[in-house]
Amino acid sequence: MAIMASDSVGSRLRAGGGRAAGLAQEFETFLLRGNVVDLAIGVVIGVAFNSVVTALVKDLITPLIAALGAQPDFATMSFNVHGARFRYGDFFDELITFFMIAVVVFFLVVKPMNRLVALADRFRKPAAPTTRECTECLSKIPLQARRCAYCTSPQIPVEAPAQA
Repeated sequence: MAIMASDSVGSRLRAGGGRAAGLAQEFETFLLRGNVVDLAIGVVIGVAFNSVVTALVKDLITPLIAALGAQPDFATMSFNVHGARFRYGDFFDELITFFMIAVVVFFLVVKPMNRLVALADRFRKPAAPTTRECTECLSKIPLQARRCAYCTSPQIPVEAPAQA
């Protein structure tokens, strides 16, 4: 049996048997699921964002801080112990980079999202309660419970509110 160049990988796997076909279909469904594609896009944007913030820290912020401390470059800061060189300047650069990424993510992602969620919650009707307190032990029990699951005291059932 000759395999044509235009055949997809999935069709070649399906030709190998039902088990391979199911596996190929399941893998294809997994890859084309929306959240996997969104995650891949997020990773790519995150890597690009990381390089921008790293450049910002190394080229602008570190020299500003270094100018205040009379040290022109943190990357050259190090000390030696028994021939081993410890470059704490590089660590300091990475620490500043991490802090800057955290600040930017907080102010450009977290704060706006929190504001949008709060705005959306203002217009949302509160959900109808599904539980109530037991009259004896004050535990949370379903509205229609006839007995408390915790103290087994008899309860008068409450009708669940009609959903709109």
